Amino acid sequence: MSEATPSKLAIPEEVTVDKATIKMLHLAQSKGIETIFDRAVKMKQCNIGTEGICCKVCSQGPCRLPLTKAIREGTEPDTRIGLCGATPETIVARNLCRMIAAGCASHSDHGRSVAETFLAMARGEAKDYTIKDEIKLREVAGFFDVPITEEIDGVEVPRDKWAIALEVGEICLGQWGTQQGEMIYLKRAPQPTQDRWAKHGVKPRGIDREVVEIMHRTHMGVDQDYKNLMLQGARCSLGNGWGGSMMSTDLQDIMFGTPYPNAGKINLGVLSRDKVNIIVHGHDPLVSEMIVCAINQPDMIEYAHSKGAKGYVVAGMCCTANEILVRHGMPIAGDYLQQELAVVTGAVDAMVVDVQCVMENLARVSECFHTKFITTMPIAKCATGKNTMHVNFEEHAALAKAKEIIRIAADNFPNRGEVNIPTDTNRMVVGFSTEAIKYHLGGSFRGSFVPLNDNIINGRIRGVCGVVGCNNARMEHDEVHLALIKELIKNDVIVLTTGCSAMACGKAGLLTPESAAVYAGAGLAEVCETVGIPPVLHMGSCLDNSRILTAATEVVNAGGLGKELADLPAAGAAPGWMSEKAVGIGQYFVTSGVYVMLGVSLPINGSPILKHHLEVEMEELYGGKWDYEPDPVLAAHKIIAHIDRKRQALGIDKSRERVLMDMADRQKIEAA
Repeated sequence: MSEATPSKLAIPEEVTVDKATIKMLHLAQSKGIETIFDRAVKMKQCNIGTEGICCKVCSQGPCRLPLTKAIREGTEPDTRIGLCGATPETIVARNLCRMIAAGCASHSDHGRSVAETFLAMARGEAKDYTIKDEIKLREVAGFFDVPITEEIDGVEVPRDKWAIALEVGEICLGQWGTQQGEMIYLKRAPQPTQDRWAKHGVKPRGIDREVVEIMHRTHMGVDQDYKNLMLQGARCSLGNGWGGSMMSTDLQDIMFGTPYPNAGKINLGVLSRDKVNIIVHGHDPLVSEMIVCAINQPDMIEYAHSKGAKGYVVAGMCCTANEILVRHGMPIAGDYLQQELAVVTGAVDAMVVDVQCVMENLARVSECFHTKFITTMPIAKCATGKNTMHVNFEEHAALAKAKEIIRIAADNFPNRGEVNIPTDTNRMVVGFSTEAIKYHLGGSFRGSFVPLNDNIINGRIRGVCGVVGCNNARMEHDEVHLALIKELIKNDVIVLTTGCSAMACGKAGLLTPESAAVYAGAGLAEVCETVGIPPVLHMGSCLDNSRILTAATEVVNAGGLGKELADLPAAGAAPGWMSEKAVGIGQYFVTSGVYVMLGVSLPINGSPILKHHLEVEMEELYGGKWDYEPDPVLAAHKIIAHIDRKRQALGIDKSRERVLMDMADRQKIEAA
């Protein structure tokens, strides 16, 4: 391990508000183990790169076009061009579109692997997976026009679920390679939203088709019109949000179960001294689902006992954590910025990773302890580290591979040295899928979003905000999420959350129904108490941001709050985003008509022209736009101001007196 010099160490109390993280940072530094927090202090950001004005698409560059103060203030003309004549707006648009393409490719390629496994399951080739939510299967079949009934001897009967699954899987997988027409899932959006997309020519044809076209357009000497480039960025993003991600979420729900509220625990204190600790880390639940299944089988339990352990703890990290949490209540060890610190506890017997947000430095930190660092995906190996190994996960032998990984972890249990597990944990209620929200609001017999709409209309709930995204080592860990969310719920804005933002809320106690009485405004608190929900609803992993789109569509369909997504008193926020995935996600929300607030600027400030296009002109196109505010409290009030403008446009900005209705009143409404 490289030792950080004292002058270059992060000060734990200044870089995070999480107590467990503070403790483990002090421990890591005392052992000379460098973490991302220390590297963020040592390594300064590139000013030109953060402004997006470095072009590297040909070997004549890189061409760097720094924005001078005089150009920024308009006292001299902007004559900056690269060797080929590329303007700042062309360069910044190319760079941003490539980020969108990479982000959409990451989530959609995850979705492709899910679709392939789903199809293998339907064919009987991946026998360890099964259909756990047949109702969701039949609902999804409807979106693809796959029949769910058949006529036998003149009688209409339900069709075999495996026959339905086979057709759904084949059509679904085909959406990645479609070359013409438009993607099927686009029809799930409100019709006026679809009409906007058609008007501006941004309806995606196929997922891969749009990613490839971005890479072609941004090649040297191809598309040199920043608005035209951003149209393709918008088209590609929709292929992810209303395609790859949404289909992946649906297929995972069918195979693993649609989440409904359950309780779980979070933070490093979930690790155990006397059990085998396996951390599953990344974003793809195909591996983690099998590990969760396998640890409860008698032969695996006996194997742990034979190694001197009392059993297993399977704890999640990053969005793999959210996947096993919302479906099984399995604990979360931590978020993206805590992954190295989990190993520093000395208690992790195996760090099992799949794809995305996995730091290469985990291999180096694992060398300082007994931890086995196990990669499982052929597209995501790590060459560094004596404790690093690869177990190639195969869906056709999923359970056997899971047991192989578990045995490696159990064999490693006796090799532990010093163990330092912080005691910090928090309880949380999670699993608010669109279906779960509809059930909670409407009741057992008739799920409905009407009660939510009614409470938005009458003003008890001011609006809705999806707060999502990553942790960012350039910002105070967790605090940027918490300050924003607390300010929103204090002002009666209900929050939907996913990813690492959801984990920050869990660690801070915001994901319990009881927290509404402490943190929420009077109106939101009343609704939460009546329905029995937290003021912040955990909807799943970052892939599951598509659930926010389907929930928003349900709100539109319930009536009274406009005709399209752009009409809703709603917003999105990613206060600590750091990955290209977040750019792809943000763009599909903007293109769907949502106002999106960032706490870290997009790399666009080097081109005032493109910045104006994203923050002003896009709203004219799609009804949504980008915005940026690093102060989370100020950001919250910008969001609230946006929500208030939408309320005013809908004519619901005036508070309404509560009316107590008798049965005769209700019958009049139903008759009308």
